[in-house]
Amino acid sequence: MLPYSTVGEAEAALGRGLTGAELVWLRYSAGIPDYLLFCHNILFLFVIFTLVPLPLVLAELRWPSLVARYKIQPKVRHPPASFLRCYVDVVKIFFFVVGPLQLVSYPSVKLVGIRTGLPLPSLWEMVAQLAVYFLIEDYGNYWIHRWLHGKWGYEKIHKIHHEYTAPIGFAAPYAHWAEVLILGIPSFVGPALVPGHMITFWLWIVLRQVEAIDTHSGYDLPLSPTKYIPFYGGAEYHDYHHYVGGQSQSNFASIFTYCDYIYGTDKGYRYQKAYLAKLKEHGDENGQLNNLKSE
Repeated sequence: MLPYSTVGEAEAALGRGLTGAELVWLRYSAGIPDYLLFCHNILFLFVIFTLVPLPLVLAELRWPSLVARYKIQPKVRHPPASFLRCYVDVVKIFFFVVGPLQLVSYPSVKLVGIRTGLPLPSLWEMVAQLAVYFLIEDYGNYWIHRWLHGKWGYEKIHKIHHEYTAPIGFAAPYAHWAEVLILGIPSFVGPALVPGHMITFWLWIVLRQVEAIDTHSGYDLPLSPTKYIPFYGGAEYHDYHHYVGGQSQSNFASIFTYCDYIYGTDKGYRYQKAYLAKLKEHGDENGQLNNLKSE
């Protein structure tokens, strides 16, 4: 909770006038305990998970012809019951695992120094911290994900996530409860090492969830802004990981592609890309290309 409740008190403490964003933050958070501010994460996760996948889900179910050309595995059609089952299963994990974990993890947030007060961070500070969070999470996630594709990790834990060989947005967090907990560790390491403001932490949680939904969407959309992010894997990249499935040793990266390239775990994907490029060069894009994607 902020140590001041009026604009005058806040400006006196800072020794300057408040910015527009700081004024909004003061009015919203002055009377809210830090614990409740932290618990906003639960609401953000639920809303993002529910709403972000919906446009493509509805398009696939109601107007498939509008998006069929962008579907990475065009011959795979999930029935409505499959979408509903996935959503319900993830919501159960959310209420029985993710939510309770958020409720009890507040002491660790305070311990590492994530703050709620004024001044607010600058835009560049937030961008720099978020970049660090993404890089740290991506590296940690790579090795945990790679371990989960070993015999024991896959059979006991990770195979649930791979039930969707043609992934959908709702399946981004569809996994064994233990996997949800384990893969949550890299997401917190960045904020723990480079603590920032609670708003930055909120934004990190939201962006990471949106990214996971994007890479599991099953669609390679041509106007996606993520195509302009260097080394970003995207839906096509991660779809290959689900397509080959099982204990595959390909495309473990959650966000970027540099770990797979450095450690040689993208060779199958690059071989397929080169092969498809040859087919396209010979004018067979509409025939064999779609067959390779979906068979």
